[in-house]
Amino acid sequence: MKLSNDLKAFEARLGHSFAQPELLLRALTHSSMSSPTRDDNQRLEFLGDRVLGLTIAQAVLDHDKNAPEGQLAPRFNALVRKETCAEVAREIDLGAVLKLGRSEMKTGGRRKQALLGDAMEAVIAAVYRDAGFEVARALILRLWGTRIETVETDARDAKTALQEWAQARGLTPPSYTETGRSGPDHAPVFTIEARLDNGEAASATASSKRAAEQAAAKALLDRLPG
Repeated sequence: MKLSNDLKAFEARLGHSFAQPELLLRALTHSSMSSPTRDDNQRLEFLGDRVLGLTIAQAVLDHDKNAPEGQLAPRFNALVRKETCAEVAREIDLGAVLKLGRSEMKTGGRRKQALLGDAMEAVIAAVYRDAGFEVARALILRLWGTRIETVETDARDAKTALQEWAQARGLTPPSYTETGRSGPDHAPVFTIEARLDNGEAASATASSKRAAEQAAAKALLDRLPG
């Protein structure tokens, strides 16, 4: 089968030309576009998550041969989490070629973090099925680039770190409250306040509640002692 010009351009951005282009089409097809004759990308996403995980686990081990498991695990988690996959997807403009149903198109599916992250994992699996593990591994290392070298020594997410800070001082876990919401329905922006029962609080804004909570937790951590 022949790919359209936009998919050929995506192959160039991705850095892989498919011998089996039907794999790429499947990787880019969201469940909202699936049908009895059109497979969606969910099974490929499942496989791609494992290919990504093995590649990143090996990469973080190789990059720091002396780091204990307690440091390796949060680094690994930071590199494979959905937010990071979505960042990589945006860098290669994956959203522009997603195959979405009408409902997802209307609600801004091409920009949704979850859809982009899932599709990125599916594309990784498609490359793996098309050309084998070493090609998929090389592609991941190239696309993730300096993230592997620059991931923070302690890459625990900010919410976990803030909860541990509070527990170490006998405080209850922090609370997260939505204090504002703006923007259109298909692209909302959330403001979240993180608060400790000692009165300390900080707010942050992001395009998803999860990201806003993480940003608020980090803002609060930055002003706390220790």
